[in-house]
Amino acid sequence: MKALIELYIQQFKTTLAMMFQYRASLIIWTAGQILEPLVYLIVWSAVASGTGGSVGDYTAADFAAYFIVLMLVNQVTFTWIMYEFEYRVRHGTFSATLLKPVHPIHSDIADNVMSKVITLPIVGLVAVILMRAFNASISTPFWAVLVFIPALFLAFLVRFFLEWTLAQTAFWTTRVSAINQTYFVALLFLSGQIAPLALMPAPIQVVSYIMPFRWLLSFPVELISGRVSATGAAIGIGAQFAWLAVSVVLLRFVWRRGVKTYTAVGA
Repeated sequence: MKALIELYIQQFKTTLAMMFQYRASLIIWTAGQILEPLVYLIVWSAVASGTGGSVGDYTAADFAAYFIVLMLVNQVTFTWIMYEFEYRVRHGTFSATLLKPVHPIHSDIADNVMSKVITLPIVGLVAVILMRAFNASISTPFWAVLVFIPALFLAFLVRFFLEWTLAQTAFWTTRVSAINQTYFVALLFLSGQIAPLALMPAPIQVVSYIMPFRWLLSFPVELISGRVSATGAAIGIGAQFAWLAVSVVLLRFVWRRGVKTYTAVGA
């Protein structure tokens, strides 16, 4: 355990140095995380204002709160491993990683956490500005705030493990762009990114409860927005734990078989 902690500390330092070395890329990634929910916020606020002040039970102020919170939750849970893994396998750089005495997932976790430490204050400042600019309205009971913290942590873990598992398809095919895009389209519609799930057609809402996507984004957002009952919160936390168990089992299963088939392709 001590060695693992030291590993994480060193990886944090390495990631920090790399982030500051590639400042332009950091700014572009952060801007992308802000602009997408901002576009949806503007669109849905305009729709609400043009249809009598609300869509369903969401007013313009509710839409503002929803998408601003979504921006923060997405920033905390977002990973880029699905883009990186293909490159590592296709260019053969993954071979050196396999020679290390620890599982490569630890390095990716450290990279991901440090990137959030650096960028989250920026996104948080933008969120505060947008809250005031759009008169966002949030009414959250105290118990929901307490439940939100573990819900957000679980959402990050489930998303990270699921996407790390899916990224491993690069062991069998060196071009995984189509798989990645299919996943992100499903995430867009079933996680509440494009619109609150309460406004989506009934079949999509049903599927969102069955699939993991809702529990990655929509559930924490609705929880802190005061739109989840105590019973709903208990169900959501239970679903997150269930998907966490599934994602860990899948990751271990795919990893053991993937490394046996791994071949360094080269540039």
